[in-house]
Amino acid sequence: MEMDLKSRLGERLRCSLSGDEPYWALLPQPLPPSGLQLSELQWLVEKASQALGRLDGLSTVLPNTQLFLYMYVRKEAVLSSQIEGTESSLSDLLLFESAEVPGVPLHDVHEVSNYVAAMNFGLEKLRDGFPMSMRLIREMHGVLMDGVRGGSKSPGEFRRTQNWIGGSRPNNARYVPPPPDKVMDCMSDLEKFMHDQTDRLPVLVRVALVHHQFETIHPFLDGNGRLGRLLITLMLCGSGILSAPILYLSLYFKENRQEYYHQLQQVRETGDWESWLKFFLEGVIEVAQQATVAARDILALVQADRARIAAVGRGAGSAMQVFNYLEKKPLALIPEMVAALKLTTPTVTAALQNLIRLEIVQEVTGKQRGRIFVYQGYMSVLERGIVN
Repeated sequence: MEMDLKSRLGERLRCSLSGDEPYWALLPQPLPPSGLQLSELQWLVEKASQALGRLDGLSTVLPNTQLFLYMYVRKEAVLSSQIEGTESSLSDLLLFESAEVPGVPLHDVHEVSNYVAAMNFGLEKLRDGFPMSMRLIREMHGVLMDGVRGGSKSPGEFRRTQNWIGGSRPNNARYVPPPPDKVMDCMSDLEKFMHDQTDRLPVLVRVALVHHQFETIHPFLDGNGRLGRLLITLMLCGSGILSAPILYLSLYFKENRQEYYHQLQQVRETGDWESWLKFFLEGVIEVAQQATVAARDILALVQADRARIAAVGRGAGSAMQVFNYLEKKPLALIPEMVAALKLTTPTVTAALQNLIRLEIVQEVTGKQRGRIFVYQGYMSVLERGIVN
């Protein structure tokens, strides 16, 4: 029994830093875990796969799938960054991308913007046939950490010093990842597992195992949490389970933050991989169902609003043009709409007044200049679960 437990927990290494007390670091066993029991989890695997299938099918019939994905990636970026303590909201990110000043510190929004860039970078690489690999992970980390807090901590490079989670130093930390001289070997083993299909594990189980192992290795000095969450969606897309990046678990992890950290640590302390897998699969089911509802709600909202605009009569044409723009970018300023639509400022202003009367659009600044107009219904659906 002791040998079975050790084969699941990995090896405890006694280490020391110069001038400090000794500490214990974990060298995790390569995946897959020994003696993994999936029989009682099979129904959850099937239910999660069905939920993903329904969501993926719906994503293909949305009238503006790319626009939905554009906003959904940004929602995930905000949620994942909020877990790390940033104050940025979805509106802040959209303002930042419009070259307007957000309502929170600029470095917070920059971190969120980098998450979007890292996600898009990884997806583009996969579409070009680039494999999931240590190289891709390092390159994505470089994008994620470019010019932000922690950006001086070797972006794009595996750590060469010891890190830890909780506590003021390694010997009083809640968890100490592998020593720096073991990181490359651990990541090499992880890369091999990502490509080895001989164990015939369900894709969702493999993704859950990889996420946990990545967080346990903690290969970078900063940004491990954000990158680990990002890898979940990339693996689902890379494996063909999702045709588009439409599922993100950050909302589930955020709403169940203490349980998430508890489950991660439980595996490291007791080898209970099955409980972690159950937690992860339940999250996939919950989030897939939420995303399906959001996609359907947005589809119904846009269709209903289009019908209301068409009934306006005079002015409906320009109002529909402005509405189409706000559907793509639900937070915008008059000058950018004028430039994009090639309409006059009075025409855009009149169209916006029609949309405001229909209670489709709101002006949110109350100012005469630099006014910001929001497609509020669309934003309300997307902002479910985001603290503003």
